[in-house]
Amino acid sequence: MDNQFFVDADTLTDAALEKKHRLETDPSSRMDHMEYLPGMERIDSDVCENVMCRVREYDPLAFTAADVRAALDDEACSVEDLMALLSPAAEPFLEEMAQRARVETSRHFGNTVYLFTPLYIANYCENYCVYCGFNCYNQISRMKLSPEQIEHEMQVIAESGMEEILILTGESRGMSSVEYIGEACKLARKYFRMVGVEIYPVNTDEYRYLHECGVDYVTVFQETYDTDRYESLHLMGHKRVWPYRFDAQERALMGGMRGVAFSALLGLADFRKDALATALHAYYLQRKYPRAEISLSCPRLRPIINNDRISPTDVGETQLCQVLCAYRIFLPFAGITVSSRESASFRDGIVKIAATKVSAGVSTGVGDHESKYSGKESDDGQGDEQFEISDGRSLTRMYEDMSEEGLQPVLNDYLYV
Repeated sequence: MDNQFFVDADTLTDAALEKKHRLETDPSSRMDHMEYLPGMERIDSDVCENVMCRVREYDPLAFTAADVRAALDDEACSVEDLMALLSPAAEPFLEEMAQRARVETSRHFGNTVYLFTPLYIANYCENYCVYCGFNCYNQISRMKLSPEQIEHEMQVIAESGMEEILILTGESRGMSSVEYIGEACKLARKYFRMVGVEIYPVNTDEYRYLHECGVDYVTVFQETYDTDRYESLHLMGHKRVWPYRFDAQERALMGGMRGVAFSALLGLADFRKDALATALHAYYLQRKYPRAEISLSCPRLRPIINNDRISPTDVGETQLCQVLCAYRIFLPFAGITVSSRESASFRDGIVKIAATKVSAGVSTGVGDHESKYSGKESDDGQGDEQFEISDGRSLTRMYEDMSEEGLQPVLNDYLYV
């Protein structure tokens, strides 16, 4: 892709602006979002059809209070029970759902809560996703860390006591190659016990290479499982190909990854259907790969640079709590992560009920951990953030707050022997 779309420029070229306008106003100018591009691996899997078949038949308004009561009375939560628990009819049962979720969380995880931090190493992107601060048409400060800068950022983070890191980039193979990401992961192994990546989807052999570089788990946001809505939000780039993105977690497991994480970005489409699809995506893959470590999250939209109007229109904290409780009841063994998109008060509350993992010391910008942790500005500048966070507490503060609530903060739960 032509770098004119994401260089550090004050203005876009006339050609870029014309293409942007055409993509926004003329659907026929956009490639088919269900067609694979050259180089994209196809796998033989029935997971997608299993998930989408159930989502297509789901009508949240068809469920009654009696259906919810029956779901809560069932010892094991079925797919039909999950549908009821995600429906509007379940909202009056939220307190009972929370109590059931809390029992399941305590039974399988005790009172532990796991802490990690994300590290953005680049924010170049070749996609045009209208809700994302990194999108190729958004005029922001772009940056890609050198290996030396990456290691310095990791040293700063590790000195805080953090033992798990999630490495992120914008979705640009041209600026953040698989090899570049792999080298960052090798560096991460020097400082952290657990390494995850949240990058553009890749093929099985590339996931295998990243696993060999030290990656333990892969996180992919499907964003929305509504294919029509997905088409209208992802106007250009490799991310536009919906089925290739859907199969990313399975390719990662085929490539040897120990764990995979799933999420929709709540607020982009019908959040109840997206929540159902996310849970079923994890459920069917766990049945197919029973040794895989499965986790879910359900972040909501947050404002971005140059567009502070982006926010969820129908997903309040009550609805978010309902989704998280339904996840825990349906998938009692799964990890559930709540990101810094949410407020400190919400995160402090939900880890007592359903969530098992939270981020701390978070920055969604590039190259600014030193300034965040020590107050010293980087000599190399910084890259702008992907979205605004809500909970900016440090690891130390988060650890203290969790401990005061009677929880047991955990920095690592895996040892290599």
